[in-house]
Amino acid sequence: MTSRKLLLGSLLALTLFSFRDAHHRSSSRRFFHSKPDGDVYILIVKSSYELQVYDKDGWYATYPAVFGNKSLGDKMVQGDRKTPEGTYHIVSKRPHEKWDKIMDLDYPTASDVAKFNDRKAKGLIPKSAKIGDGIAIHGTWPHDENAVDAYQNWTNGCISLKCEDMDEVYKIAPVGTKVVIQH
Repeated sequence: MTSRKLLLGSLLALTLFSFRDAHHRSSSRRFFHSKPDGDVYILIVKSSYELQVYDKDGWYATYPAVFGNKSLGDKMVQGDRKTPEGTYHIVSKRPHEKWDKIMDLDYPTASDVAKFNDRKAKGLIPKSAKIGDGIAIHGTWPHDENAVDAYQNWTNGCISLKCEDMDEVYKIAPVGTKVVIQH
């Protein structure tokens, strides 16, 4: 009887853990609104692989996301494949031939340039380094959404969502939307 209880308890724990992990990697949102209430802003948390949307009432939705370099460190120089950390805004939106839809961010900002120049002055990056540009939020390659589920950081520093999630964020986040990216 004891081993049977132990087996049942183990199966229950495994089932609950599996459900929690599967839920974490899927999109979630409030269901009492069909769309966000008021202006939205986006919080991207690299350490938890999430893009979160907030409206005037607070949290609205969370979507799984992946980034550039697997180190998840802050962008240092052009070509390091790291996703920058800071406060940005969506400056343009358009369909994209490879990645479904794309929302360009205003990287580099004055704050990024100051951080970059400070790192150069301290010798943390080469004097000849360039800061880079072209950071955006976009979908995945067609039929390659498993990259998001598998935590595969594949971009050159951008934020990538599953295409169906990108479609939703694209609809609710207008040009000008604030985007905060943190570790």
